[in-house]
Amino acid sequence: MPDRPNPHHPLPFRLNALQLTGSIALGVWLGFLAIALTCWLVSALFFKEQLAPVAAAVEQLAKPPVVIEPPRPDIPAQSPIFEQYEENLRKSEQQVRMDQARGSSRNLSNPKCQFWLQQDQTAPSEKSRANVLQFCD
Repeated sequence: MPDRPNPHHPLPFRLNALQLTGSIALGVWLGFLAIALTCWLVSALFFKEQLAPVAAAVEQLAKPPVVIEPPRPDIPAQSPIFEQYEENLRKSEQQVRMDQARGSSRNLSNPKCQFWLQQDQTAPSEKSRANVLQFCD
């Protein structure tokens, strides 16, 4: 059997662990890349007609619709009397809501509401009013 190599003869090359790991990782990466490229080419060649409506829908979704705003008529600036009226109306509505919050029996069991009602009563501020309206019914 002269054709068989000597089993005790050492291999002519050596690989360390880092080279072996790198080679395997490179092979796996290139294999994945080859499979992905093949799938992309097959889908581009064979399914182009079938995927055309889907591609058009995706393209339409990607572009936001153009909204054309109608030209606004020139509105004169609000008169100071009207602005004062709106401010007074807002304050009176807020006062009505505050009075309802203070008079509601359901708010007696709500500790956060009680705290902010007390804060608003002792040191009224915009923050305390906003928190009363937030935490009280």
